[in-house]
Amino acid sequence: MVARILTGSSIRGLINYNESKVILGTATPILANRFGLDIEQLELLHKVARFEHLTKLNSRVKTNAVHIMLNFDPAEILPTEKLQIIAVDYMNGIGFDEQPFLVYKHDDANHPHIHIVTTNIKADSTRIDIHNIGKLLSEKTRKELEVKYNLIKAEGHDKEQRIAPINIEMAKYGEKQTKRSIYNIVTAVLRSYKFTSFSEYNAALKSFNVIADRGAEDSVMFAKKGLVYTVLDDKGVRIGIPFKASSFAGNPVLIKVEGKFKLNLERRKEHAKSLKGIILEQLTNASGSTSNQLVDGLGRKGVSLIYRQNNEGRIYGLTYVDHNTRCVFNGSDLGKAFSAKAVLEIFKKPEAQLSEPTNRNIKTRPGQIPNSSFLGDDHAKSSGDGILHFLFEKPSADLGTPLLGIKKKKKKKGHSKNRDLSNKI
Repeated sequence: MVARILTGSSIRGLINYNESKVILGTATPILANRFGLDIEQLELLHKVARFEHLTKLNSRVKTNAVHIMLNFDPAEILPTEKLQIIAVDYMNGIGFDEQPFLVYKHDDANHPHIHIVTTNIKADSTRIDIHNIGKLLSEKTRKELEVKYNLIKAEGHDKEQRIAPINIEMAKYGEKQTKRSIYNIVTAVLRSYKFTSFSEYNAALKSFNVIADRGAEDSVMFAKKGLVYTVLDDKGVRIGIPFKASSFAGNPVLIKVEGKFKLNLERRKEHAKSLKGIILEQLTNASGSTSNQLVDGLGRKGVSLIYRQNNEGRIYGLTYVDHNTRCVFNGSDLGKAFSAKAVLEIFKKPEAQLSEPTNRNIKTRPGQIPNSSFLGDDHAKSSGDGILHFLFEKPSADLGTPLLGIKKKKKKKGHSKNRDLSNKI
């Protein structure tokens, strides 16, 4: 079993996320603790009001929403009754037994998992300390429950064994309510993907046919740090009307996005090696192949590759979106061997051939991890955790060696204005 605890300031947003999954038929509410009614009798209004009554008792506490995910091995067969008992025992173990909480069983992945929504504000207006709760209480409780209920342990698995990702459904204009599709994608990406700049955030969104737009740099919207979200078609072109970030539950505005950058710098470090290994595997034998073959090869490994282009169509950078670990890296952040310049050299083709209009999103079936996206980045000038994927083990192989087969070019005297453009990622 793998447990993950996320905290925030919008209990309503957490409830709306899970309830939207219920509406889509990919989640089922299975338990309501300390609500005075059975889960089947509760309306959305009752659920929100119960939590907001507590959060209003102590308005000084800004982090008052707690979202917990308990993920089980795909081989587990866990009936609803057992999931209910595990949820209650887990909440008891981390000190939330006296708190109201809702439990949802999600069915949007190939492994059993539940989401628990609660607040850390108690009935006497005091708060439960959640600092380091993962290390101090959650890990101990998780291990005890694995033994008590004979669950498959997170530790000791083969290195290739991992809990499969909860897939985010692609936005498709005209097939479902546009605003609801955007909300589901933005919420999932903002909570679970590890990006360190606005362009990286957009790279993750583009993998699911959504784009965030700050407007032109000389616009009033840009100056006031405004943000809108729009659906993209299969060719990466905006379609439909844009929606203001402030109009969504959870308020995914620019300041909230930028607040993730510094934290994510540390969170994504441990996953760089595993991504390098996937890319190296594809690049080692890429000589003579096409850019589309590289895009498709990475896509089969759960990695989206985005070519960033300037207004003239010239490729100046690459962004890799690893849907396995939910991490986003610019090529230069991984090393020179993964930059646009190095990758383009492997193909042994002029850059002009790679910047022809081949921008596309690989179509996916609902509930499937998207293959790679091959999109231009028209927001380069504005650059600044179904929902979560957890690995049983951290990657241990050291795959961060220089790329084989790339010869170092001798520096030439003189400068051209586009000389180092492809390395500026």
